[in-house]
This record gives sequence, C-alpha cells and structure tokens, in this order.
Amino acid sequence: MLEALGTALVNLLAVKHLAYMTLGISVGLMVGILPGLGGIAGMSLLIPFIYGMDQVSALAMLVGLVAVIPTGDTFTSVLMGIPGSSASQATVLDGFPMAKKGQAARALSAAFSASLLGGVFGAIVLTGFVVIARPLILFFGTAELFMLAVLGLSVVGVLAGASVARGIAACGLGLLIGAIGAAPATGETRFDLGIAYLQDGVPLVIIGLGLFAIPEIAELMRRNQPISEKSGLGGGWLTGVADTMRHWFIVLRCATLGTIVGAIPGLGGGVVDWIAYGHVVQTSRDQSQFGKGDVRGVIAPESANNALQGGALMPTLLFGIPGSGSMAVFLGGMVLLGIQPGPSMVTTELHLTYTIAWTLALASVIGAAICFLLAAPISRLSYVPFNLISPFMIMIICFAAFQARRSLVDLLVLFAVGLLGILLRRFGWPRPAFLIGFVLADQAENYLYQSVQFYGWGFLQRPGVLVIGGLALASILLAMRGRVSDDGVAVKPVASAAQPDQPQAAVQILGGTSTKERWPQIVFALLVTAAFVYALIDSIRLSFLGSVFPASVAALMLVFAAYLLAMMIFARPGHNTHYDQELAARLTTNDETSIWPSVGWFALLFGLCALVGFILSIAVVIPALLMARARLGLGGTLLYTVLCVGFMVGMGYMLVLDFPPGLLQSYATLPWPLR
Repeated sequence: MLEALGTALVNLLAVKHLAYMTLGISVGLMVGILPGLGGIAGMSLLIPFIYGMDQVSALAMLVGLVAVIPTGDTFTSVLMGIPGSSASQATVLDGFPMAKKGQAARALSAAFSASLLGGVFGAIVLTGFVVIARPLILFFGTAELFMLAVLGLSVVGVLAGASVARGIAACGLGLLIGAIGAAPATGETRFDLGIAYLQDGVPLVIIGLGLFAIPEIAELMRRNQPISEKSGLGGGWLTGVADTMRHWFIVLRCATLGTIVGAIPGLGGGVVDWIAYGHVVQTSRDQSQFGKGDVRGVIAPESANNALQGGALMPTLLFGIPGSGSMAVFLGGMVLLGIQPGPSMVTTELHLTYTIAWTLALASVIGAAICFLLAAPISRLSYVPFNLISPFMIMIICFAAFQARRSLVDLLVLFAVGLLGILLRRFGWPRPAFLIGFVLADQAENYLYQSVQFYGWGFLQRPGVLVIGGLALASILLAMRGRVSDDGVAVKPVASAAQPDQPQAAVQILGGTSTKERWPQIVFALLVTAAFVYALIDSIRLSFLGSVFPASVAALMLVFAAYLLAMMIFARPGHNTHYDQELAARLTTNDETSIWPSVGWFALLFGLCALVGFILSIAVVIPALLMARARLGLGGTLLYTVLCVGFMVGMGYMLVLDFPPGLLQSYATLPWPLR
C-alpha cells in the first residue's frame, strides 16, 4: 500500500498530469456554465479525445471535468434561474432570489466555497473507503457482481422518473440497445438490422451526446430569447465565504448526505440536492426565508452535489456500477483505457484509485478558485441570446461524435439517437435510466453467462446473491411509495418553496393529459413495445449463451410495456399518467413553440455533411443559423463563421484528423481539410 501511495503522489504532482487535469477543469466549467448540458454531455465530449492517451493523463482530464461541473453549473442557477444541470435544481430556489436582491456575489461565493469543501470531503471519504473496501471486494465472485449490476439497474430504473414502470422500461430499452452487436460469450451478432456499422454496437459517446446534448440544445434554441434581462453581481464576496464558514455543520451534514447518496448506485445528482435542501429546511428553526433568498438554501445543495462525486466513484471504481449518469460515461472511458473496474482497483491498480481520489480533491480546489476569478465576466452570458451560442455547440458536438469511428455514419446515428432523446424527454421516459442500462448491459451480460457457466442456475441460491437480490427488491418497493402511480395519482411537490417566477425550479405536475397529448404518447409506447418484441424474436434464434441475457430482458420489458399501454389507453381523461419532472417546466409556461424547427437545423447540417462533407457544411449552416435565428448582421456572421471554422481546422490539424467526407469527396479531389 505504501508503494501505491507513493506512486499516486508522484502521478498527482507530475506536470503532465496537472496540465491535463487543468484542461478537464476548463472543459468542465464551460459545460457547467452552459445550461442544460451537465456531466453526461461534458464527459461524452471528452471521451473521443482519450484514445491513445496514457491512463493517468486521461483519468486526470476526466476527473478534472467531473469534479467541477457541479461548481460551474451554479452560475446559471444563481444568475439565470435555470438549473445548469440536474444537480443544481435546488440551488435555484434561494440562489436566484438572492441575485434578484442584488446579492448574486454573496450567493456565488457561498456556493463556490461550499462546493470546494464538499468536493474535498468526498475525495477524503473515497480515499478512506478504499482501505475498508479492499477485503470486502475480494469476497465478491461473478454471481455477486451480476447481482450488484441488477441492484444498480433496479435503483436507476425506478428513481429516474415519476412512473416506476416507465423507469424500468426505459432502463430495459437501454440494456437492449447496449446489447447490439456481438454477444460477448459466442460472438453472434444481434439486433444489427443487417447494418455493418451496428455489428460493433453503438458507441457510448454517441449515446451520451444524442440523449442529452441534442435535446437540451434544441430546447434552448426553441426559446430564442435572452436567458436573463439583468446583469451585475453586486457585493458580498467575503460575506458568502463567511456564511459557509459560519454554517460549517450544514456543510458537513450535507456533504455526508451527498457522499452516501452518491455511493448508492443510480441515485446520482437528480435527487441529492433535493435531499440536502429538504434536510436543511427541516432542521432549521427559522424557515421563513427559504425560497426567498436564504443563503443556507444555497450552501446545502452545493456542498452535497460536489461531495456526490466522491461517493459516486466508490461503486464505479470498486464494483463497476456507475453511481450517477456522468459516472456511467466515466466507466465507459475507463474501459476504453483498458482499466477494468472491480477488485483490481484495490490490488494491482490501487495507485490509480488513489490518484483519482486525490485528483478529485485538487480539481475541486482549483475549480472553485477559477470560478471566483471568472464570475464577473461570465455573468454577462446571462443576457446573451442562446442562439448566438448554439452554432458553436452544435459544431463541437458533431465533431466529437465523429471521433467515435471516423465515419459519416457516426453523424447519422447521432441524429437518430438525438431524435430518440427528444422523444424520451417529450414523453417523460427517464433518459438517465436509459443511459445506465446501456452502460451496464455488457457488464451484466458478462457476469450472467460466467455465473451460469461456473455455478449453473444454482448461483441464484448463493447467500450473497440472495442478500443483494433482496436489496434490489426492497429498492423497487420503497420507490413505489410517494410516486406517481400509473393510474393517475399526481406528483407531489419536491419542495414547497418554488416561486411563481421560477418556472425552472421544483414544480408540481397537476395538469391532466388531453386527448391531443395522449395519443402521441400511446404511439411512442407502441413503438417501444415493438422494439421489445423484435429483440425477443431476434434473440430466440441464437444459442443459449448468446440469447439468455437479451431474451430475458426483452420478455420482462414486454410485461412493463403492456402494463404501461393498458394504463395509457384505459386511464380516465384528466389523469396525469405519463408525465414526469422533465415536462414540468413546459407545463408551467404558455410557450407552445415547437421544438422541431430547432431539430431541423441538426437535420440540415447532417444532410449537408452527407453531400459536401463536414467543413463545408458548417461553413454554410453556421451563417444561416446566425442570420435566421440570432438575427446577427453580415459582418458579425462572417467573423463568427471564420472563427468557428478556424477553430475546427486547428483542432483537426493538432490532432491529425480528417473530417467526415460527403458525396462530393467521392467525385472531386479536394485539399485538406475539405477532403
């Protein structure tokens, strides 16, 4: 162990390690500041660039990013009243009212200092837990590891959405899409539809970007207006830090809650801030100012959502079970680097575990310091129309997706997954549950067929399997309490402090489902059911080891899909059977502008890519988007376009990359970077 500690310290202080960590921090802050993206999309952006990197440098970049996103997303929550990510929803309740009172600086400084302390606390717990967990992890065999995967799946499936059945069905859909390609036991291809691209499965980076980045960007483009009409931070930087120090016991309690929630696979950032916020409200004597600008309502969720990262890394590193959505992508990045999560992380790879933990602590400190320095200039983004930012973001997302396999099909699959993500978001099917299912599919199947081979079906009678199976069942039963039932019970408010002028905060979904809304949802559910039927039929033709996992999942999911369809078709009018929190903001506004024109810009870009290639396409789409949606003048449009194309060409040159070619490149010999 002393040798591992020494190696980890050397890794941490290496100039190369610090440089890549700083790069990850920079990307993480940028992703956190831009509302709607969050850790999943940010991590997906970095995954393509870790190919060929050494393990320590790549991990430094990934950990640097994941450590600071809960810090960076505070800007939008406080300054704009819009959660920067799912982990900062509760921060809006008191942070935004403080900003409107002219106390934005106090709110931001309190949030940054609480985030710093929470991140360091989570890293310390992770470091100490490794020593305790070492003998525990060595006890687990393949059967127990399979049941841990089931536990993670059960928790995610039921906690990501308002409907238990929909959460599990979304998770099952992710499992089956994760099973596309060659079966790990036999090499038989499954669900590839005769398309050569799918024989190797769908790349993780495309799933992450398609499910989360495209729907959020399209939604922000739909609004086509400045995010905030006011700017300015006011004073009180030292006051905010003093508030955090004065309420140190709140920081300690909420950081502990965040670490515990993070360590439970699947809970993640979607609930930790509400748990911390509810805790501080319930334990406070004076509750009169909560929801009106109480600094304790900022300190509690911010300390919890940063401590979450240390907790979430525990099951991710030690059991291979992602503790949150961003950890699911992090897990995929580890696999790409040739690092196998599990017992090896406390034996042969112990130095990497310590390096990750200490990098998390250092990145939390550096990230908070950078946020203090950048607060004033970043505040100006609050009154910039999002359509001025969207062309650059669309360009980066497409470029990142293309790095998956360097094929034009990457972009087509990205668009298809993006449409799926929009529909999942539109109809309230929890996308985090889908993502966790996708990431855990390969691991769950591997452990299942190994357990069957080693022990036969008798592995289900092993004591460890029974105990973990009981926990999985208990998690499902507990999650059914206080949730929206599929026969029409309304969602209860998460917090009572939501204000009328905070449509993006916690809201209560009480409206009914009209016939106009009902039938599109039924059609979507029918399409999902058809996918389960196809998966079952296609699995039956395979050998036992190749079919046991997908066939079992498809058969089980058909039960939940049939139940959902029955509830949708036969539920009484006015019952709120199909919504969840992702539709809450839409239900509280009168804005019925369609999202599909925004999606059309993605379709235009991908279609042009197929014809003339990537560089020429962005040179056409970016100015068209700026002039049509942002109403930018000709001079500004040309400058913006030149800078974007120049940035992309520079990236390609430094990384020695070609760009997606189109039909034009098949008939004409063009110079780089047009080829």
